[in-house]
Amino acid sequence: MADPATSPPLSRASVQAARELIAPYVHHTPTLTNRTLTQVASTPRTREELARAGGGWEKVEAPAHPKLRLWFKCENLQRVGAFKARGAFHALGQLLREEGFERGRGVVTHSSGNHAQALSLAARTHNIPAYIVMPEISTPSKVAATKGYGANVIFSGSTSVEREAAAAKVIEETGARLVPPYDHPDIVLGQGTLGLELQEDAARMMAEEHADQEGGRCSFAAPATKTDHAAAAAGEKKKGGLDAILAPCGGGGMLSGVALSCEGTGIRVFGCEPWHQGADDAKRGYESGARVEAVSSLTVADGLRTPLGKVPWHVIYERRLVSGFYSVSEREICDALRLVLERFKMVVEPSAAVPLAVALYNEDFRAMVEREAGPAGWDVGIVFSGGNVSLEALGKLFAEAEEGK
Repeated sequence: MADPATSPPLSRASVQAARELIAPYVHHTPTLTNRTLTQVASTPRTREELARAGGGWEKVEAPAHPKLRLWFKCENLQRVGAFKARGAFHALGQLLREEGFERGRGVVTHSSGNHAQALSLAARTHNIPAYIVMPEISTPSKVAATKGYGANVIFSGSTSVEREAAAAKVIEETGARLVPPYDHPDIVLGQGTLGLELQEDAARMMAEEHADQEGGRCSFAAPATKTDHAAAAAGEKKKGGLDAILAPCGGGGMLSGVALSCEGTGIRVFGCEPWHQGADDAKRGYESGARVEAVSSLTVADGLRTPLGKVPWHVIYERRLVSGFYSVSEREICDALRLVLERFKMVVEPSAAVPLAVALYNEDFRAMVEREAGPAGWDVGIVFSGGNVSLEALGKLFAEAEEGK
């Protein structure tokens, strides 16, 4: 990998520079709104719903009633179907700038998912060989997609030790350079570019809607946002941007990058995780002050089974650029995913539904917004991190969810 000491400083300015570097290779994905989901988020849950949810919410004295306006950053529409393309293109772009980098030796990583496909695409784009170590138990569709981008796939055991050993062997035999999935400054800065787009697009859409309302016109460019005239009459704040962003957290590369993109803006960033079988490692580490270095969880949010990396930890905890973490249950993830599919008509993977589940179902988050925002409410960005999920996996997921009710 590129020497982290040669990477740009971890700052908002460096995220902006990363955006310029990767602009020719990635999509500026849309920021969308949805009237139904915004309405659900701003409606208190019933006692019956809290009781069915479990997880301690049945003990809540009064359901929270925040006013939330949701803005969805659709990285499921990114190249390779996930935000990972941003970090891969930026890391490879930085390598190409490095004196002495021999592109013929190639690049290598170990990944069973979106990073595997992202690095394969970035390497093919720059005519560089790519070696991808994937566990033998990897989903066949992801293996096929990785090979489809021209990568040389090497299978290994499923543990991190086995994957890393296989990658080390490739490096020894070929001289390829390692491009890690998340724990490197170049990856963090590349992933953070989605945060810049989300901030700017949401602010522009708010301004356009405000202008349409002032002119007495109906806006179709940005439906379902600040149209609650009762709240406006009660003193809704006048502002031009997001109050917060909710982003999923696995290894933390994207969350820390988004946090850097918001540095100095006043926008608060929160990490979102599943809590099933200890998958909320970042939350537990953040609250205890000690990074959790290992995770063993079979949460349905398979992209979030990774422990928080050292570089993201520095940004998230040591610099306090992330304001906190919230976690949700497997059922809440599935319920949020179903809403996205049925009401948004959008295909996202389970990991991408975790931030929406926090906004809709985590009573601690919702009570915090109600307490701090009052009647004005919050404009909240929701990162849909990816959409790489098969129809078979979705069918099985919802069948199991129905059986578990």
